[in-house]
Amino acid sequence: MTTATAAPFRIFTLQVTRTRRLSPSLVRVTFTGPDLNAFASNGQDQSLSLFLPRPGQEAPVMPMEYGEGWRQAWIDTPEDVRAVMRSYTLRALRQDAHGTTTEIDIDFVLHGTEPDAATPAGPASRWAADTQPGDRAVLLGPAVADNTAIRFRPPADTDLIVMWADETALPAASAILETLPAGTKARVWLEVPHAGDRVEPTTAADAEITWLVRDEAIGEVPGEASAEAPDEARRATHNEGGSPMALEAIRTAQLPPAQAPYAWIAGESGCVKTLRRHLVREREIDRRRVTFVGYWRRGLSEEQLREQGE
Repeated sequence: MTTATAAPFRIFTLQVTRTRRLSPSLVRVTFTGPDLNAFASNGQDQSLSLFLPRPGQEAPVMPMEYGEGWRQAWIDTPEDVRAVMRSYTLRALRQDAHGTTTEIDIDFVLHGTEPDAATPAGPASRWAADTQPGDRAVLLGPAVADNTAIRFRPPADTDLIVMWADETALPAASAILETLPAGTKARVWLEVPHAGDRVEPTTAADAEITWLVRDEAIGEVPGEASAEAPDEARRATHNEGGSPMALEAIRTAQLPPAQAPYAWIAGESGCVKTLRRHLVREREIDRRRVTFVGYWRRGLSEEQLREQGE
């Protein structure tokens, strides 16, 4: 006798229902779809792969059956035709009275969409800035609530959560904070480009949140340099060692006493690497209790990152 198990991921067809500008750099896009009833996730930093149409296309061009050989079939589609793929995190989902998912939210970081932008926007920023209700997209996402694309997993004995996120990880960080139980001690740094991007998360946790605003720090941090924009939703100001502002803030911080801290750091890969080194070597947090996620890398597009990983 064999027991059937559900596949953890599947393809979902989506339509935009509404958009909302949250801040100068962030826009929230709400999606629905005929098969979202199969979407399931209980992870606060649930990773998703979103596929967007190219200009002139009504829908993304891609294989619609997920399984063995799917990725190669997508790669084999001519580059100027195949859907644009970008990685995002789930910001929120809504369910009906029966527990069935009816809508999901994804927050996009916009760069280069301003009329006087020095670097033009890439395809995902352009799409998110211009999208209208009814526009179509495709999602590779979870059909099983507890899946391998969830990274935030503090051990049961955790008595302090330490977090850093830049704007690309802000949706995940906000979702995490909103679901932390009351009384959970957390020390959090959130780094954003502009003061207007400080979108305060709601949390019942005992959380001390510090906002790091790069616009306000320009000219104040020795060695700060403007970075070459790597991708439309992944740009930030970092030098080779990551964000000096973040490292200085965390290095000089007085953390609450803790016997079993857990750290979650996510954003630009160089900064994540530097902060992880500090937390493990200088703070002496057990490396097995540090979750680190590089959402983007300075100077590289997502396509270039994907090529390096292959």
